[in-house]
Amino acid sequence: MQQERSSTPSQVFQILADDYARRILVAADQEPMSAKDLSDACDASLTTVYRRVSMLQEHGLIDERRSIGPDGAHRSTFETALEELHVDLSEGELTMTLETRDELADTFTSLWDALRDDR
Repeated sequence: MQQERSSTPSQVFQILADDYARRILVAADQEPMSAKDLSDACDASLTTVYRRVSMLQEHGLIDERRSIGPDGAHRSTFETALEELHVDLSEGELTMTLETRDELADTFTSLWDALRDDR
């Protein structure tokens, strides 16, 4: 179950201004990746990756998936949750809407259920 997160536009802009955070989002959007794989793909230390992943998770931009490997060890992979970012400037106000993959899947499921109920 995904917890409700709310981030201000300035927080998200600050996160996206960080080169490593952007690299991690792009790499983890291609396929779920371990911290080690993200470190290699982003040319960043593991410490840097873990810090950025933690920040991205805090704002709902990346998800962690945990599994148990054949050797019994716990493994984590990270996948970008951010699907769309909309910024609107109107009437002197800046608003931002984040859409995550989970939200889009929930919307699709709701639409599908509504279509099935209308039959």
